Amino acid sequence: MVQQADGTREDPQGTPGEVFLAFLKLGLTCFGGPIAHLGYFRDAFVLRRKWLDDEAYGDLVALCQFLPGPASSQLGFALGILRGGGLPGGLAAWAGFTLPSALALLAFALAAPAVAGPTLDGVLHGLKLVAVAVVAQAVWGMARNLTPDRPRAAIALAAVGLAAFAGGAFAQICAIGLGAAAGLVLCRDGHAPPAGAMRLRFSLSPRLGAALLALFAALLVLPPLLASGTAFQGVAVFDAFYRSGALVFGGGHVVLPLLQAQVVAPGWVSPETFLAGYGLAQAVPGPLFTFAAYLGAVMGPPPNGVAGAAIALVAVFLPGLLLVAGILPFWDGLRRRSRAQAAMRGANAAVVGILAAALYSPVFTGAVFGPPDFAAALAGFLLLTVWKAPPLLVVALAAAAGPLLAAA
Repeated sequence: MVQQADGTREDPQGTPGEVFLAFLKLGLTCFGGPIAHLGYFRDAFVLRRKWLDDEAYGDLVALCQFLPGPASSQLGFALGILRGGGLPGGLAAWAGFTLPSALALLAFALAAPAVAGPTLDGVLHGLKLVAVAVVAQAVWGMARNLTPDRPRAAIALAAVGLAAFAGGAFAQICAIGLGAAAGLVLCRDGHAPPAGAMRLRFSLSPRLGAALLALFAALLVLPPLLASGTAFQGVAVFDAFYRSGALVFGGGHVVLPLLQAQVVAPGWVSPETFLAGYGLAQAVPGPLFTFAAYLGAVMGPPPNGVAGAAIALVAVFLPGLLLVAGILPFWDGLRRRSRAQAAMRGANAAVVGILAAALYSPVFTGAVFGPPDFAAALAGFLLLTVWKAPPLLVVALAAAAGPLLAAA
């Protein structure tokens, strides 16, 4: 990182190619859902590549949690814009993180009957245990950096309680909002940004940001009008998946009932095919929103196949990406104001609490079923935190050990 004259730090720009390769590696190895993805991202871009620091990372996590859409994909898109010099970097990050699982779902749909069985179930179990280790590492590291004092530790603890007892995406949004409000009261230091604070320059102009926000709104209104006035099925497919992606708070699992209403109710996809695809989506890394590619390919009325998969995949991700890209040009200026900094300190502490609650449920409860599983998850955590093992190595070891643990 480069030290500026005002004491702030700014990371030098990379290239879209560098961004694509970094996210392609994650797209091939990020199992465990959106909460686990945040842990993988932090390890890759805060700890190892040092594209940004924990405070800036926590700010972006809080922003993406606030917005509708796939939070981990939005975060990756923002990191790509930050590192890759604007929208080309963001699109490179999205492609690298998204395409492996989207393509795997299409291939897996054909191969699943041949490979299904105890061995595959064991491998998936091992990958879930990796997610426990990765999220635990993220909670541990972020807690040390983002909750260093009693007020922020109290905010994190309150967020744990709200997320644990209320549950759901709405509770997470409320926790971040209440954490920001508490930060305004408890975390004000009364002076300018601290020396060494990192600047976030996204290479997007405010005019472009405003245009992207306007496009987000226009695509909510125009496709339904076109679909009702024409017989072109492609417009109806785009509208169905775009509206589903625009109305989701809380990650990939929340989009499933919306997608079911859009494709099963009108008879485009049978209930059995929908559920089979959902099962396949649990077996691949990357964002669960790539389930849309499977649905687009298997729909009855054309466009389907490759064309249908492409329309559905782009449409379901597009609203969340437009929103985050539209807001980023204004984000660094806002986050560097003293009151905004106080609010973000509280919001970041709440993010730590939300991650801690998610570490228990669904991550821990969905993967650890006995002492052998706990031992394997703890071993993964120690490999990551003490021996600094590459996450890819930990993923490979867990996938190999999974069938043995499942049989134990």
